[in-house]
Amino acid sequence: MDLVPALREPLKKVLGPATAKVMAEHLGLHTVGDLLHHYPRRYEERGQLTHLADLPMDEHVTVVAQVADARLHTFASSRAPRGKGQRLEVTITDGSGRLQLVFFGNGVHKPHKELLPGTRAMFAGKVSVFNRRLQLAHPAYELLRADDDDEASESVESWAGALIPLYPATAKLESWKIGKAIQTVLPSAQEAVDPLPGSLREGRGLVSLPEALLKIHRPHTKADIEDARARLKWDEAFVLQVALARRRHAETQLPAVPRTPAPDGLLTAFDDRLPFTLTDGQQKVSREIFDDLATDHPMHRLLQGEVGSGKTMVALRAMLAVVDAGGQAVMLAPTEVLAQQHHRSVVEMMGELAEGGMLGGAEHATKVVLLTGSMGAAARRHALLDLATGEAGIVIGTHALIEDKVRFHDLGLVVVDEQHRFGVEQRDALRGKGKQPPHLLVMTATPIPRTVAMTVFGDLETSVLDQLPAGRSPIASHVVPAADKPHFLSRAWERVREEVSNGHQAYVVCPRIGDEEDDPGKKGAPRKSPEDDAEKRPPLAVLDIAEQLGKGALHGLRVEILHGRMQPDDKDAVMRRFAAGETDVLVATTVIEVGVNVPNATAMVIMDADRFGVSQLHQLRGRVGRGSAAGLCLLVTEMPEASAARQRLNAVAGTLDGFELSRIDLEQRREGDVLGQAQSGARTSLRVLAVIEDEEIIAQARQEAAALVAGDPELTGLPGLQTALEALLDEQREQYLEKG
Repeated sequence: MDLVPALREPLKKVLGPATAKVMAEHLGLHTVGDLLHHYPRRYEERGQLTHLADLPMDEHVTVVAQVADARLHTFASSRAPRGKGQRLEVTITDGSGRLQLVFFGNGVHKPHKELLPGTRAMFAGKVSVFNRRLQLAHPAYELLRADDDDEASESVESWAGALIPLYPATAKLESWKIGKAIQTVLPSAQEAVDPLPGSLREGRGLVSLPEALLKIHRPHTKADIEDARARLKWDEAFVLQVALARRRHAETQLPAVPRTPAPDGLLTAFDDRLPFTLTDGQQKVSREIFDDLATDHPMHRLLQGEVGSGKTMVALRAMLAVVDAGGQAVMLAPTEVLAQQHHRSVVEMMGELAEGGMLGGAEHATKVVLLTGSMGAAARRHALLDLATGEAGIVIGTHALIEDKVRFHDLGLVVVDEQHRFGVEQRDALRGKGKQPPHLLVMTATPIPRTVAMTVFGDLETSVLDQLPAGRSPIASHVVPAADKPHFLSRAWERVREEVSNGHQAYVVCPRIGDEEDDPGKKGAPRKSPEDDAEKRPPLAVLDIAEQLGKGALHGLRVEILHGRMQPDDKDAVMRRFAAGETDVLVATTVIEVGVNVPNATAMVIMDADRFGVSQLHQLRGRVGRGSAAGLCLLVTEMPEASAARQRLNAVAGTLDGFELSRIDLEQRREGDVLGQAQSGARTSLRVLAVIEDEEIIAQARQEAAALVAGDPELTGLPGLQTALEALLDEQREQYLEKG
C-alpha cells in the first residue's frame, strides 16, 4: 500500500483555500508534507518568558509575556464618532525587559477586556520604535490559560504540554495559527516513509521519522527536541549526500578519452622555461589532476585556491597536458576583462610555445585563441576556424564560447574560472561540444569551508592550494573609522601618496558607480544593513570619489576610473594603462574583484567597506601585494565601534586566512544565503542542518552515502529514500546539483 499520498495532499483540501493560499505565497508550503517539515524556530517554556530586551527592529516576532499594566486613553479626534478616539496601551514584561503594545479605534475593545494585568499570552507583530521605546502596534495575540473549562484545557493540550513551539511566521499568519494547522495534519506523520536505511538508523541510535516529526512539533521535554533534531539533521545530510554520490557514480560510468601528456612534449618544454619552481602545493594538485586526466571517465575536480596561490599556473599545465595528448582545452571566464587578461598572461607565460603555425614558433608550439562577444567579425571568423580545425590547442573566452556556431575539433578539457558566476546550462552547453564528455576543472578563489564544499560541491573532488608562491608579500590590513577619527582617513590618503612616490600604484574601491539616481534602495544598489538605519546617505560612488580625490587629497596624481558599465574597449584600455604603470590610482567598483593582476599595485582603500561581504573584502584585498613589495589594505567605514559591521571588518583585518574568514562569514550570515548563492538561487533545503556546526554529521553522511551507492546505485528496496530524493531533486535542486 502506498502511504505517501497522505503527505502529498494539497493543503487547501485539509486547511481550506484561504489559509493554504497564505502558506503557499508567504512560506512556500503547498502539501501536508511541506507543512510537517516546517519546523519550529525555537520553543518557549510556559514557566519562562522570552527576552524582550533582545528584540530585533523591523522584524516580525512572536513573544510570550505577562501583562504588567493596561491603560485606556481617550483623546480628541475629528475622525472618531462623537469626536473622541480611544487608545489602549498595554505594557508586557518577561523579567528581562518591558514592551509596549498599542491598540487604536475599534481594535481596543477585545484586548481591553482580555489583556488584564497578570494575564499571560503569546503576542505577534512587527517591532517598531515610538518615542524612543520599542512597541508592537495592533499585535495579534493568543491567551495562554490553564483553567479547567474545556476550551482552555484543549488549548493548553494543543500547545504541546510544557513547551510552546514558535514557528517561522509572517504578518499574514501568526506562529500559533501555523501551530494549529500543524496539529491538524500531525496524524499524517505516522504515514511518513522513512528515507534512512534501517541498519543506519539503528546503528546510530536515531528515532524513526514519524516519531521525529511528532517530537519536533509536540515535544514534552527538551530531550524530545534533541532526539527529533538529531534525526532530522541526518535526513537532510544523508539524502543530499546520496544525491551527490549517485551523481559522482553516474559520472564514473560516462566514457572519456584518457589524456596522457606526451613525454618531452609541450608541457615539458613549458616547464623547462619557467623562471621559478612550482610550490609543493602546485605540484601535488597537478599530480591529482594528471591522474584524473589519464582515466577513461571524465574528471570532475574543484580547485580552490587563495587569490594569488597560482591556480592559473596549475590550470595552464593541465591544458598543456591535454594539448600534448592531441586534444583541445578551453578556459571559460566570467567577464571580457578577465578573459582578455587570462589570454594575455597565458601567452606571456608560454612565449614562443604559444606561436604554433607562425614563423618563430617553437617545435611543440600550439595556438592560443581568444573568443569574446565584442570581437570584430573577421577576427571572430578566424578564431572559429582555428577551433574547428584544431589549429588552436588552447581557447580562452567568455560565454561567447557557448554559442551554437562554435565547433571544436576535439575538446578534451573545460576549465571554468570563478564557477559561481556561471549558470548550470552554460557549463553543460560547453561540455556538450566534446565528442565524448570532456574533463572538467572548476576553479574558485573564494575559500569554501570543507563542509560547504561537501554540501554544495559534493559531486566534485576537491583540491586545495593554500600555499602562496615564493616572492609574494604579506598584506597589512587596517580598519579606518572615518566617523570616529576623521584624521585616520586623511592619513590613509597620505599613505596612498607615499606608495605612489615610491613608484607603486593603488586601488580605491567604491560600492556604487554614481551615474544612477542617488537612491540606495534602487534596484542593483547594495542592500543597507539594519545598523545603517541612522545612515541615510547612498553608498559612496566611483564617479564622486574620483572627482573629490582628483581635486583634493590625491591632487596631482594620475587618477582613472573603472566600472562595469563602461564599453569593453574602454575598460580594457584603462586596465592596460594601469598595468603599464601609466596610472597612479584606479578608482573602481568590484569589477576588479576577480583576476586583475598588477604586481606593482601595493595599496587598496575600500570605501564604505561595511557594505561588502567578508569573502568579497578578502577577494578584493588579494589584488594587492602580488609582487615583491608589501601590500596594504585600508577598510574605511563610518559604522560605530560596537556595531556588528565593525566586528566583521575587524575579523577581515585580523587574518589573511580565507578559510577562517569564510567560516566567520558563514556564521554571521544566514546559511541559506550562502548555500542559496552557491545553488544558483535555489531555495536551500537545509532546515535543521547547520553546515558549520554539523561538520561531523555531513562527513559521516557522505561516507555512508558513498558506501550505499557503491553497493546499490539504484537504491533497490529503499522506497522511502527514493521518494525523499525525488522531493529533493525537483527542478530547482536539479539545477543546483548539475554542477558540471
